Amino acid sequence: MSGARRDGMGPDETAGHYLVANVPRARRGQTVAEVLSQLIAHAHDCMDVVCVLDDDERLVGVLTLAALFALERDRRLGDAVQPGFPKVHATTDQERVASLALHHAISAIPVVDAKGKLLGVVPSAALMHILRREHVEDLHRFAGIARETTLAREAIEAPPLRRLRHRLPWLLLGLAGSMLATLIMSRFEGALAIDPAIAFFVPGLVYLADAIGTQTEAVAVRGLSLSHARMRTIIGGEARTGVLIGLVMGGLTFPAVWLVFGSVHLAVAVAVALVVAGGIATTVGLVLPWLLGRFGSDPAYGSGPMSTIIQDLLTLLTYFVVVSLIVG
Repeated sequence: MSGARRDGMGPDETAGHYLVANVPRARRGQTVAEVLSQLIAHAHDCMDVVCVLDDDERLVGVLTLAALFALERDRRLGDAVQPGFPKVHATTDQERVASLALHHAISAIPVVDAKGKLLGVVPSAALMHILRREHVEDLHRFAGIARETTLAREAIEAPPLRRLRHRLPWLLLGLAGSMLATLIMSRFEGALAIDPAIAFFVPGLVYLADAIGTQTEAVAVRGLSLSHARMRTIIGGEARTGVLIGLVMGGLTFPAVWLVFGSVHLAVAVAVALVVAGGIATTVGLVLPWLLGRFGSDPAYGSGPMSTIIQDLLTLLTYFVVVSLIVG
């Protein structure tokens, strides 16, 4: 999970939405016995931690109930408080809150204002809700769904004709792309006539481009949920990774093609196409679902067909251009 992932974070996705104000509060000068008496005398909405404040209501630190009960009854809280306990603001993204709770293995997170005054805490029940919600959202993102919205549910619950209306346009674009791919191959009929073996590698190149792109979507969705890096940095890193994948695969393919078909030119063309396909597939596989989500379209409908046809077209075009330059 990553608190930096959302661009339009709503109020229901912040610490303030889960804030519980009626929590145990104590002063630094109070003894453990006094605080325990307060806890017995007053009901609270959350008793995961005791928040220790100064005279200006600013949070000094907290004590868990387990730590409080373990202290001597005459000990002052100011001597036992945990000053390094994590705290957040009301506008902090819920993912950041949950991440802090997991990292520090705690069941409640204090919430303070800009001056450090205590507003309340995000209790354990809310943290569990956040973790469940973020887990479901990440699974939806893995499937290409940007948010858990009515539109996302309609994708699987709508009547068949409505589903057809949503899904068919993207598939028609894919059909048009496949025709364009056929046109690309026909334009290089001369190269195919010189060496029919050129056509043998088309299915393999197309498959590998699709496989790399699909792998990128899976890895990127999981990575985006954890990364705090900017999108530009992520795209650049993924593109370089794709090129490295292509270099390795091209390096392995080159001697095999040369040995089997006895053509160094064909081997070079296949290897170069793999390098380019790797860079293209990783970039498209990451950028296209993100762009569809940013422009308000459900990526579940369009990312698969569009990513596939774009990767295929660019891979084929690269391969046949290199073939025509080297082999032809």
